[in-house]
Amino acid sequence: MIHLDTSFLVDLLRESSKAEHGPAHELLGELHDREVRISVFAAAELYSGAELADNAEAERAQVEKLCAAVEIAYPDEHFAPAYGRTLAPLHRAGEMIASMDLLIATSAIVDRAPLVTANRRHFARIAGLDLVSY
Repeated sequence: MIHLDTSFLVDLLRESSKAEHGPAHELLGELHDREVRISVFAAAELYSGAELADNAEAERAQVEKLCAAVEIAYPDEHFAPAYGRTLAPLHRAGEMIASMDLLIATSAIVDRAPLVTANRRHFARIAGLDLVSY
């Protein structure tokens, strides 16, 4: 299993509108034999971006299509304790990251899955999170 960060998903959507696919599509092709998930928080970020776009209806349709093609991971009883264990060391070190990034990272940690991201810098400080860049 592998989780996809919002940055990867945005790149995937942008590449879909081009005649020639780029690195996000190439990596997705390499992942064809793995279960692919996105957290509900990544989906929420995508929908937020769609609603803010000039052509919200078309953007929303793209997001809906993408979300229908992957499994969405929702928090369960393991999520809140994992979030606390993930946040505490960052807070103690004074190295906080954005809340949505922390939620997305925790989803991957709970599933024991690597996280594919273009924003390695956002996630590199999180212990126990395996990152895949492209």
